[in-house]
Amino acid sequence: MLLHVKEVLNADELREARAILKRATWGDGRVTAGVQSAQAKNNEQLPQDSAEARALQQIVLGGLNRHAVFFSAALPKRVFPPLFNRYGGDANAFGSHVDNAVRFIPGGQGGRVRTDLSCTLFLTDPDAYDGGELVVEDTFGAPRIKLPAGDMVLYPGTSVHRVEPVTRGARLASFFWIESMVRSDEARRLLFEMDSHLMRLRTSVGETDPAVIGLTGAYHDLLRMWADV
Repeated sequence: MLLHVKEVLNADELREARAILKRATWGDGRVTAGVQSAQAKNNEQLPQDSAEARALQQIVLGGLNRHAVFFSAALPKRVFPPLFNRYGGDANAFGSHVDNAVRFIPGGQGGRVRTDLSCTLFLTDPDAYDGGELVVEDTFGAPRIKLPAGDMVLYPGTSVHRVEPVTRGARLASFFWIESMVRSDEARRLLFEMDSHLMRLRTSVGETDPAVIGLTGAYHDLLRMWADV
């Protein structure tokens, strides 16, 4: 499932994030790449242990924690600490690659994250740069994704994807991975569709309608069957 998640960050959060990014020192993006993807990666990245990265992580995680659509779609069990990259100038693209299946959490935090879902949160307005589209290859084609600042795309970690060259300006984004409580992409999609319809049904008939109660019970029965917590 590929999903456009709108308004993860609000205008105030974007202003704060951009102020932090403006004073940040960028490093080589290949530092977090796997063996295969390092051959295709040509961008800049904030050092994971920098004060700027830690401050930005709190902003992004705060946006995710309050976003009901994100939770419904991802059913997150673990979130890899968000990373931040920049495309522009000579460091302007990331060729076709597949993300590592498991990421090790850095900085002594311990643990591992299975990369069920990949996330890109756009931090630059699309009219501020040319190129830079995220291209995600799946069974329905290869959509070219360039979203408003503050919006995020969520897509399967198994996808082959790339970032097209930035030919003007700079593209700033956060990227990270989700280990879901529900490992199967198909099961997550079905649960998300069911929850989305339930939310609309609650709006029209109320929480206490017998159909809402019954379908809510069925949703949670499926979640119990499929979830690993």
